[in-house]
Amino acid sequence: MKNLPAFEPPPGLRNPHVQTVVGRVVRRRFEPRYDRVRLDTDDGDFIDLDLWRGPEDAAGLCLLLHGLEGSARSGYMVTTSEALAAAGIQAVALNFRSCSGEPNRLPGAYHSGRTDDIERALDWLAGRFPGLPRTAIGFSLGGNALLNLLGREGGGRGLVAAAAVSVPYDLESSADALQRGMGRLYGRRFLRSLREKAREKAVRFPDVVAPEAARARTIREFDDRLTAPVHGFRDAADYYARCSAKRFVGPVDLPMLLVHARDDPLAPGSSVPVETIRRRPNLSLELTERGGHLGFVDRGHGNGRAGARTGWLEETVSRYISRAIQRTTHRDSGVF
Repeated sequence: MKNLPAFEPPPGLRNPHVQTVVGRVVRRRFEPRYDRVRLDTDDGDFIDLDLWRGPEDAAGLCLLLHGLEGSARSGYMVTTSEALAAAGIQAVALNFRSCSGEPNRLPGAYHSGRTDDIERALDWLAGRFPGLPRTAIGFSLGGNALLNLLGREGGGRGLVAAAAVSVPYDLESSADALQRGMGRLYGRRFLRSLREKAREKAVRFPDVVAPEAARARTIREFDDRLTAPVHGFRDAADYYARCSAKRFVGPVDLPMLLVHARDDPLAPGSSVPVETIRRRPNLSLELTERGGHLGFVDRGHGNGRAGARTGWLEETVSRYISRAIQRTTHRDSGVF
């Protein structure tokens, strides 16, 4: 993006694992300022939306989508909401099913390609804030799901722009990354939460959820035993093939910023479909050499900008979204 320096980690934060871990630590220090709205779904379940308190007289809206086993309270969701608010944009965080602090009502929950709850949230925003331009930002799994939505015919859902960060463009390569080397530590962290949810669902829905899911040793095994069968996929390989974001990048037809680090330990930089993205004039790619997975920690964190919460990543995505909203507003008012 123009007028924004390239990401450069400070000394001591150049390792991708350090970036990934420190990014989580420095961002989770801040308490979110949300008001919750619950939406009942047509299939008898619910989703929870968390609306950031402020700003007054917002110029636009931005729906935020978290990563695997995250929530509206994940550090990157909080700091990005803060940066958006500072830019005059109302941030709304979607908690995927089972991630808002309360078990959802059905055997299924969320996955990398599920888009119906994103659509439901966007439709609610259109009714709740009529006339305001709508945008979205997806992080990791949330970015993959957002690209699944935007890359399908008619999938824009009225969005004027979007952004996605640290997307696992190839779900199979990400599953593999979580099974080797340091990646196994991240995989174990995700599995602790996933297996706990699987145990609870196996008790409530014994005819649908196999108890073996709660004993999965890898993310791939979990997807084979629970994610795939419960959500209509043949197996994990089928799920990965049908939902990987690399399939959906090319058809995206609205302005979109894609942020990724080549050294991402969870979503390998080699999986980014660089040539496909660069062939599309509506897509902007920030492919940094370093930054880890949802890391991008620079000297900006804690220096007072936007409430001492934000750094390069937050400023990059919020500035992109803000400019897109400004262009839309000016165009609609006849300035352009």
